[in-house]
Amino acid sequence: MPAPHYHPPVKRSVTIDRHQTSISLEPVFWDMLKHAAAERGLAINALVSQIDAQRIVSETPPGLASAIRVWLVANMRDGDNRRDED
Repeated sequence: MPAPHYHPPVKRSVTIDRHQTSISLEPVFWDMLKHAAAERGLAINALVSQIDAQRIVSETPPGLASAIRVWLVANMRDGDNRRDED
């Protein structure tokens, strides 16, 4: 039985500050991104713009797709830590 999360990246278009670009992410990360945006009441483009702004000012800016993956994992980890504190 194949593992459901192993799938090659899927390229999608997003708009960041009125500039269209494409990002390739594995479907599990697209799902996590949609969920994180919905939790915040944001459109995916708005959340990606926020992540991009944070990425650009970092000491060693990664590529946008990498920044999104790291942000999602950190967000998930931070959420788990908050639940542990409750």
